[in-house]
Amino acid sequence: MKLVKRITLIIITFMIITTLICNIENNFYISSISAIANPPKVGVLLFNLNDPYISIIKQSLENIEKENPTKVRFSFYDAKDNQSTQNTDIDTLVNNNIDLLLVNLVDTELPIDVNNPSKKVLVIATDSKTLGVIQGKILVDLWNNNKKGIDKNNDNVLQYIMLQGKANNQAAINRTIYSISTLNDNGIQTEELASKICNWDRDCAKNAISSLFLKYNSKIEAIIANNDAMAIGAIEALQAYGYNKGDKTKTIPVVGIDAIAEARDLISKGFMAGTVIQDPNEFANALYSIGLNLVYNREPLEGTDYKFDKEGMIRIPYYEYTP
Repeated sequence: MKLVKRITLIIITFMIITTLICNIENNFYISSISAIANPPKVGVLLFNLNDPYISIIKQSLENIEKENPTKVRFSFYDAKDNQSTQNTDIDTLVNNNIDLLLVNLVDTELPIDVNNPSKKVLVIATDSKTLGVIQGKILVDLWNNNKKGIDKNNDNVLQYIMLQGKANNQAAINRTIYSISTLNDNGIQTEELASKICNWDRDCAKNAISSLFLKYNSKIEAIIANNDAMAIGAIEALQAYGYNKGDKTKTIPVVGIDAIAEARDLISKGFMAGTVIQDPNEFANALYSIGLNLVYNREPLEGTDYKFDKEGMIRIPYYEYTP
């Protein structure tokens, strides 16, 4: 599948091959054509503004514009999880003298032609494997520090429910696989009671756990969610049954990814076990500073502390967030 013809000229990576940019998540393809406006006009194309993490990136970019009104002008476009909509938005912007594109693709497996390495384009991306590993490490520490409290049936196996982001989405697949493999690699046996695809959605997760709790009840020893929105939905469902309200004897560990404000609050109260920080403010700052470097024909990383990894991408660091 290709984007419209003109887009293949600009949505490419910076001197790397196509296979290196497939199957990554929360990825932003940064493309500059030439500075026309003053301040430069920047089109920000987001996969879905209903996603809490993406909405925070948008808010961070808006704050950057307020602080730098003479340096940048952002326009935001919500694809509502529809790649065709996003393709149309990109084509419209390219044909209307946009200075810079920040594209957060809907379809993370969309092949992108790399046929013009002279263009000023690069990728800022997260690493879903690392996110899964850190999430798994949070559960490893919980198990090692409080195995008696978690292993309710004393069978030396962690029984869990998995809440997945999307079907056939490599980011969701990696977060799922590597969270569990990290547990197993640390000597913890696991058993999946159920897995539910919830498309990163809070309400779906709440409904899923409400139903699964009735089926498995005391067997559930952990809930692993591919993002915080689903983790929060799971906690809402558990709280309706009297769990995860502060009583340690009626708490099921729930872990997420993103470290959005609501998740941090739940963690501080002891209602949620942990999450993984991929700082949206840091992401927004990288998009702004590197993007303007491209607009003004400077070296991409000039004046920043960012570095290219071995695949030619810029990665935002991650950290675990626990009480």
